[in-house]
Parts: sequence; C-alpha cells; structure tokens
Amino acid sequence: MIKNEEASLSIKRIACITVLLIFLFGVCVLATNVQLTNVKIILSNNYEMNVLTTKTKVSEVLEENHIVVLPEETVVPNEESDITNNKVITITKTSENENDVIKLAEENSEVSMEQLLGDYTPIVEKIVTEQVEIPYETITKDAQNASENSTSKVITQGKNGLKEITYKVKYRNDIEIERTVLSETIITEPVNKVVQVNKKVVTTRSSTERTATTNPATTASSTLAKKVEGKTPVVKTFNTSAYCSCSKCCGKSTGITSSGAKATSWYTLAAGSGYPIGTVIYIPYFKNKPNGGWFVVQDRGGAISNNRLDVYMGTHSQALQFGRKTLECYVYM
Repeated sequence: MIKNEEASLSIKRIACITVLLIFLFGVCVLATNVQLTNVKIILSNNYEMNVLTTKTKVSEVLEENHIVVLPEETVVPNEESDITNNKVITITKTSENENDVIKLAEENSEVSMEQLLGDYTPIVEKIVTEQVEIPYETITKDAQNASENSTSKVITQGKNGLKEITYKVKYRNDIEIERTVLSETIITEPVNKVVQVNKKVVTTRSSTERTATTNPATTASSTLAKKVEGKTPVVKTFNTSAYCSCSKCCGKSTGITSSGAKATSWYTLAAGSGYPIGTVIYIPYFKNKPNGGWFVVQDRGGAISNNRLDVYMGTHSQALQFGRKTLECYVYM
C-alpha cells in the first residue's frame, strides 16, 4: 500500500516538472519571437529619454510612451517609418525655412534637390564692427583782397576722418545677403580742404581802348581812309596774326571770305563778330605797306574773337613770317 502511494507521488512530481518545463520552453520561444529594443527619444526641448519597447514603428513607439507630436514639430525618422539602426527618434521644432521647403516641395513636384537644399540652408547672423573713412570736402574761398599778381593756393590741406560702424550681417552659405546698420560712432572728424581762389584780372574794352586824339584818315590818301574821313576812331589793342587762302590756314583754298568777296592781300581783315563786315581799321604797323595800313573787315574765323585780328596775306610763308603781334589799331565803327 505504501509502495503504491510512493509510486503515485513520483508520477505526479514527474508530471509537474514536465508541465513546468513545457511552460518555460514556451516563454523562451515567445521571448525569442518578441524582441525588446532600447530606443532613445530626443524631444524638441533637448530632453532625452531611453525606453524599452517591442514596437518597431516610430508612431507606435511614441504612442506607447504617450508622446504627442505638435504641428510645428518634425520627427526624424518620420512617424510612418521603422526605427532606424541607430535606434534614435529625434523631435525638433520646424523653422520658417523648413516650412518653406516643405511647402515648396508639396506645391511643386518638379523642384530640384539643389533648390530645396538651397532654401533649407540656415541663415547665420553676426554682429560686425568696421572702421570706415569719412572723406573730406573741398571748400573754395574767393580772395577778394588778393593782389592781382597772386596765385591760387591751398590754405588748409584736407584729411579724411574715421568712424566706427556696427552692423548686423546675415549670411547664407558664408555669403552676405543682408546688412543693417546698428550704430555709428565718429572717432575722428574730417578736416576740410580750403582752397583760395584769387581774384582774376579781367580786361574790358574800357581798359584797352581810348578815343583817338587825331584822325589818321584826314591825312591819308587811301580810298578806305576817304570813306571814314569824317568819323572819330577808337584806338584799341589787338592780338594780331596773319593767314592766307590755303587749306592749312582756312580749311579750304577758294579764297572766298565770309562777306562773299574774294580775299585781297593788304586789304582784307578777319575780325570777331563784334565788328560788322565792312568796318574800316587802320593799323599804323603797316603804314609803309602798299595799302598804307588801311584794312576792311571782310572775314570771320573760328578762333577769331573780339580782341583778335587776322591779316590776310598773299602767301603762306608771309603769314608764318609775320607770326603773332600785339598791335595798336584805329577802329572806325
């Protein structure tokens, strides 16, 4: 009887051990099929947390740990992806640039990767301080009391000033895209350059002309002299040169004057517009010439002003030999 009871007890023990072994084997198989993974989650506020999970999808891991992704946040990898090999989920706040990139990609499927990456490039701001020269100005002063023979001169030499400017500068890809002035501080004031401009000596007609005390026409036998015998001449000083009818002197060789008449040596004069065509002028320097020094204004010239005369001569060599002289003349207007 006792032996039967011992045998029954042994059978029960064996059965319990067998059931226990089967249970442990099943748990091992289940643990083998369902793998626990250690995942790091980095939140947008830079807080890090490590979790054990059997989930493989990012959204499921976040849901399991009661983490909600806000509209202005971005998850890497995205919520529909599986956990990557590095087993890290990063949540960051989406910047304005990133939003623009996402919007651009959603609206235009043909946007290139270069354009997306270019728009995504962050903008870096720096405070920059530079020293810049302030250019001096030139001030001109009229020296009213200067003597007639004095020359213009620099009274004060100019010198550039210096100022310090602080900017806020924005860069993208190390290229400056915007610069804003924050402040300016003058370190050294510029010194202006002062130039004295001396009084010019202006020669007017009143200073170079006078009424003749005698009338040369009354004693001359020239036809031109007879025409102006009853007029009182004005004595003036002219810068006098000579010309001929060649192309070197006139640019043409026709010999036709501005009056329409053909130029005649010892008769024709070129004068400024202040002296009408037909004005008779007596030049004492030429009193021993065939015309006795009597001329008539028949011509003009591009370089002939009211204080210049050009005497017509028959040849170019004669004109060159005469050169240029300051001569006293009697003008009959």
